Amino acid sequence: MLQKVLIANRGEIAVRVMRTCRELGIATVAVYSELDRDALHVRLADEAYALGGSTAAESYLNTESILAIIERSGADAVHPGYGFFSENTDFARAITSRGVTFIGPPPEAIEVMGDKISSRLAAERAGVAGVPGRNETLHHADEVIDFGREFGWPVAIKAAYGGGGRGMKVVAGPDEAASALESAQREAQSYFGRAECYVERYLTWPRHIEMQVLADAHGNTLWLGERDCSAQRRHQKLVEESPAANFPDAVRSAMGAAAVKVSRACGYVNAGTVEFLYQDGEFFFLEMNTRLQVEHPVTEMVTGLDLVEWQLRIAAGEALPFGQDDVRRDGHAIEIRINAEDPSGGRFSPSPGTISTFRSPAGPGVRLDAGYEAGDTVSQYYDNLIGKLIVWAPDRERARRRMLRAIEETTIDGVATTLPADTIILSSDDFVNGTHSTKWVEETLDFTDVARVAAGGDTNDDGLVRRDVVAEVDGRRVTVALWLNDVGDDGLARPTSTAAKPRRQHHAGVVGSGSGTVSVPMQGTIVKVSVEVGQAVEAGETLVILEAMKMENAVGAEKSGVVTAIKVKPGDAVSAGDVVAVVE
Repeated sequence: MLQKVLIANRGEIAVRVMRTCRELGIATVAVYSELDRDALHVRLADEAYALGGSTAAESYLNTESILAIIERSGADAVHPGYGFFSENTDFARAITSRGVTFIGPPPEAIEVMGDKISSRLAAERAGVAGVPGRNETLHHADEVIDFGREFGWPVAIKAAYGGGGRGMKVVAGPDEAASALESAQREAQSYFGRAECYVERYLTWPRHIEMQVLADAHGNTLWLGERDCSAQRRHQKLVEESPAANFPDAVRSAMGAAAVKVSRACGYVNAGTVEFLYQDGEFFFLEMNTRLQVEHPVTEMVTGLDLVEWQLRIAAGEALPFGQDDVRRDGHAIEIRINAEDPSGGRFSPSPGTISTFRSPAGPGVRLDAGYEAGDTVSQYYDNLIGKLIVWAPDRERARRRMLRAIEETTIDGVATTLPADTIILSSDDFVNGTHSTKWVEETLDFTDVARVAAGGDTNDDGLVRRDVVAEVDGRRVTVALWLNDVGDDGLARPTSTAAKPRRQHHAGVVGSGSGTVSVPMQGTIVKVSVEVGQAVEAGETLVILEAMKMENAVGAEKSGVVTAIKVKPGDAVSAGDVVAVVE
């Protein structure tokens, strides 16, 4: 068995890996940026080493710093987690070339499957059909336009070396191609360290179904079951479950067999996920994620297998002691991602900040995998996943009700989270009936009232905020609603949170105040200025692009007029409330 594992990651996944390592008696090494000096994964590790820098590029994507820490710590293995270097062939080779075990597939498998273009070709050679698309890297927007004219709009631009919806843009028509490609390339470079993108057909109402595989170095490759990840916003998952609802056993078996074919075609070893789009009884290969998935706990809950443990054992050379017929799936599991996002009006804007309160749920069948505790800060420079809430029950309906109960027991203050949106998703008839799709959250659900919930209180037309106060009347405990100016714990009035203001659009756009003075409601980095002084703009037109938590957000004009001032330039760091432009 391995002796000491360095986790080349942060947050929830680093904590998750450390816990299994500790149970197996394996020492753990954490790495951290300047901003993560006191992070939870650092506090839990046996050893911790500074990477330096604040941004991902300066720290968690700094290969030389990580390699130096491997040398200093004496780690004999590296677990990459997900994101960052988890699907980077060069990083995996840099690890293995030093005689250190990479806890994941061979670099050759990452090279084939980590590149989404070559993975499509490999799947085709294995006899598994993919979504129609170009099997070449995009160099110019004209290539996107040509593809859209051939296959019809909309089309999807996707990061060739990414996943999880990062670096993915849906293009509705030729006029959007250039800006969408530019944005996708920026996000891909920022999150994965590679800017290459490709284009494929965008299905009209698909479900996102993925198959968990496990393969050892002794020729055993198994599929463990599927996960339905169709509840998404901006192509990033919000709710995942296993097994998929309304999913025929014949299709499940065929998809599992296809996942094994794809895995064997690239010589895959360790845990991996083969993703498919499912529509009208047919499924299409989408991509293979050559790493542990964020949603792996739902598979763990229904199979009883610790996937991180098996990652470690396989990396140490052990053979799987069970076969395909031995895999058992029992009951139903649901996971929700708790992201630091303000779901106001369905916009899901990044919400960095310090968590002042974090009360966890408990009870039968409830699990919380978190990377933060009360007092920890969720930074604008990293992914916004605070943690994952997972439940298990004997059937889907009881699992759904258990999740709603667990959400009610969860309290997180200091940042807005996706918990109120998760409640709406889980309570929808479409979700209850299992008829939702990947486009359903953004195109069908109504998040009009989520802003008030996310802000911690309802707001009326006079700008007063509802505060629920507990009182006793004749010895009976009651809750009384009061309408007040927003008052903090220090007794001082404070301005109403921007999260409490209704939003108008179901995308990542951010609008100004309406006065013509355009400010940003969150901290981040300006990556593009789209207008010039003297330019006439319409209400809603994009003025600057703000990157926060690895997501790009369009900051738009609240009114029509002429741009009289631009106060930022690309690369500038801004804080919430900073003025970026003036429109008169």
